[in-house]
Amino acid sequence: MPRNNNRAVYPGAQSALDRFKYEVAAEIGLGNKVQSQGWENMTTREVGSIGGFMTKKLVQLAEQQLANNNATSAQLAQSAGQEAAQGVTNESGR
Repeated sequence: MPRNNNRAVYPGAQSALDRFKYEVAAEIGLGNKVQSQGWENMTTREVGSIGGFMTKKLVQLAEQQLANNNATSAQLAQSAGQEAAQGVTNESGR
């Protein structure tokens, strides 16, 4: 029997990924089959579909977070720039 050497980097991530795996299976119409037959009786294509869809959704989530962080960073930088400009004006007595 092959050993699974994949370990979650963060504690608790494995249980969250397991829940996510079942959610995705249900979303693509394989939830009942997983529950009735178990993962070991699923075809490689079915399990691959679930894994591929999980990856797609995780990439979308990461892109969304990056976009939000970039927007926040841009706002902070703009705000800091405005404050710095006001500070220079206030210090010079203008």
